[in-house]
Amino acid sequence: MNIIMFFLVGLLVHVVFFISIFDIYFTSPLVHGMTPQHVPLPPPAKRLVLFVADGLRADSLFKPDINGTSRAPYIRSIIKERGTWGVSHTRVPTESRPGHVALIAGFYEDVSAVAKGWKENPVEFDSVFNESRHTWCWGSPDILPMFAKGATGDHVYTYTYPAAMEDFASTDASKLDTWVFDEVKAFMNSARGNQTLLSKLHEEKNVFFLHLLGLDTNGHAHRPMSKEYLENIGLVDEGVAEMVSVFEEFYGYDGKTAYVFTADHGMTNWGSHGASHPSETLTPLVAWGAGLQTAQRASTTQNYNDDYLKGGFNKSPLMSSLIGVPIPLNSVGVLPLQYLNNSLHFKAESMYANAIQILEQFKVKVTQKKETTLSFLFTPYHKINTSEKRLNWNKKNQDLKVFLTLFLQIRHCETLIAQALEGLSYYHTYDRFFLGSSVVLGFIGWTSYVVLVILKTHASLRKPPTSVGLVVSFFLLLQSSPFTYYIYCLLPVPVWYFVVSFFYRAMLTLGLIILGLWPFVSGLYRKAKMLQVLLCVYVLASTHSSLQMKQGLPLFSQLVSWATLGSSFFVPLLSSTRLFHRLLSILLSLICVYLVLSTGYEALFPPVLSWLMFVWINMEQEAVDTQNLYSIDFAENIDLTRIRQLRLDDIRRSYFFSLFHSFDPASVYCFLTVFNPFIMGGLLMWKVLIPFIIVMCTFESIQVSTRLSSRSLFLIVLVISDLMALHFFFLVKDYGSWLDIGTSISHYVIVMSMTIFLMLLSVMTHILTSKRILIGQKMKMHFK
Repeated sequence: MNIIMFFLVGLLVHVVFFISIFDIYFTSPLVHGMTPQHVPLPPPAKRLVLFVADGLRADSLFKPDINGTSRAPYIRSIIKERGTWGVSHTRVPTESRPGHVALIAGFYEDVSAVAKGWKENPVEFDSVFNESRHTWCWGSPDILPMFAKGATGDHVYTYTYPAAMEDFASTDASKLDTWVFDEVKAFMNSARGNQTLLSKLHEEKNVFFLHLLGLDTNGHAHRPMSKEYLENIGLVDEGVAEMVSVFEEFYGYDGKTAYVFTADHGMTNWGSHGASHPSETLTPLVAWGAGLQTAQRASTTQNYNDDYLKGGFNKSPLMSSLIGVPIPLNSVGVLPLQYLNNSLHFKAESMYANAIQILEQFKVKVTQKKETTLSFLFTPYHKINTSEKRLNWNKKNQDLKVFLTLFLQIRHCETLIAQALEGLSYYHTYDRFFLGSSVVLGFIGWTSYVVLVILKTHASLRKPPTSVGLVVSFFLLLQSSPFTYYIYCLLPVPVWYFVVSFFYRAMLTLGLIILGLWPFVSGLYRKAKMLQVLLCVYVLASTHSSLQMKQGLPLFSQLVSWATLGSSFFVPLLSSTRLFHRLLSILLSLICVYLVLSTGYEALFPPVLSWLMFVWINMEQEAVDTQNLYSIDFAENIDLTRIRQLRLDDIRRSYFFSLFHSFDPASVYCFLTVFNPFIMGGLLMWKVLIPFIIVMCTFESIQVSTRLSSRSLFLIVLVISDLMALHFFFLVKDYGSWLDIGTSISHYVIVMSMTIFLMLLSVMTHILTSKRILIGQKMKMHFK
């Protein structure tokens, strides 16, 4: 196999391996085709008002200030006199979109969203808003549209402020909440003169949703312990009190309005969220009004286990039962009976509807899996049948209306719900072992073949019969398997054609070998080259000071930051191509970019890494005893006759290279402060790549100074990367925070895509190290 074909095949194999994790780990758990479940009893409320204070921590709301007074006196009075309250445990990832989906739709984060972004769910879903007669929403353009988009019909109305108002450098982010309160007041006032709107507002099963983003924005910009964040809590409290007065007056104090005040997630002390720290997962829940208990504490710390479809607490069953709409079809939440102030009969009927609604999802899942699995291979989940029969028996005897019967029915429903949720998880991961085994077989086969190429060993192998592929294809065809299943299962067949009859995998070293250090000669640094670093330090300090004083992002800092980013790509090309001179120029340019993308001590990482890379270069040069490093020129043509054979030391060099390689918006404040996920994400991605480029430039230097064979060295790195990828394949997570999920995917993807990654970085580092632009002359192109 020639070199071009080898790289094309390697690229194809690694793309397949990479895509496989999304079919194995990240398929959507949502199903469709269920029947909505109604409670055959009148609901206690005609309408629901939902307040969601985005980013509000439970302790920030409930704990008094240093003077012992409450930061939210109105909500405190609700807790003491006429409401029920608790601390709800939100599920990770503690982000705004999944948090609101859990609150309003009743299911936890759809893991297939990992490749689709976070503003919209990748699969259509049902919600309390969709089941309502009418829903009016006010708040952020990042949250509200996804609920209107998924609604059937035209009964979810959204009112959002411009996206530019979500500015982390704003002098007062609480204006986002003030905007919502003002818009609601104006809307209710205008309804008095609009008969069509007035009639809609007086219908039953209506929902009013007020999304309050000020706390989240102030928390990111100033931290949750800041004066701005704590004062924002008081503003929200006053706004809630005013909104309750507006609704009560509008509806004539009819006692048919239910209120729920909660948060989608909390926030750490340093102003971030997304993981599973209690400051991020513990949120307040206060409910009062029609159908709700009064003046008692309800514990909602049911189960803090964050396994798939277990634990946590979402509010969709509660909100649905209050206004008499079906629980969202995809909800996996359990109705918290302790919050309801109603008869035992109503509670039993509501719990029964909750159980059947989850059971419907289980039945659809079973049907789908039976249709794609041969009958003699299908292994059903057995625990569900007995509970369902007992539940049906109790349902037939509900007219007895005796306390014991209703109580037992509730207990049977709770048992059924728990078992149905286990069954959903069972069928969702039904094919995971089968697909995982196929991918592992392909991994081992490919790695074995690469080892053969390196050793240049030939063995007389008998071709695997074509019938193997036909048998596998026929088996998948009978099960109506997706197209991607054919790729994962058939890939090992041609791969193993090139492999020896056995595979030996040496144990990987468990830790890094500590590199020997000796004095580092630092005569290369010039004061003139440090000016840009000093300028970036000034930009970072001035930006931080300006934002702290609420003066916005300085234009000078923004211009310098973008200029530093842009110039980092060509400034190194102006310097000499001598090894140390060019490396120094590259490092200083990259360190400047990293500096303006830093929020604290992590800015020290590139200089320390660069120092370590210089030590590595010196060590390798001493080991091979080649020419003086100061005389080596990247642009010189390499004498092919001087390229030496592969040695054991080269495996060590490849291994060292393989080893070297939470959302906080503050990292990009020097560039922009208005929330823009794509630009912010791109800047953060470049920040992540900078250390890789530093290591790759060092590797290029070692290759030139030690006269290594680039092709053989590349294959060694590829083998090591594939061994690491196989290890990380088993560590991929489809549960937990975006940080946990993203980290597990990142580890797998980085080593999995090493073929592509190395080729792209090789081209980039070759240009950075060997090309030079001469001002006023034609650009000289130097090739190795």
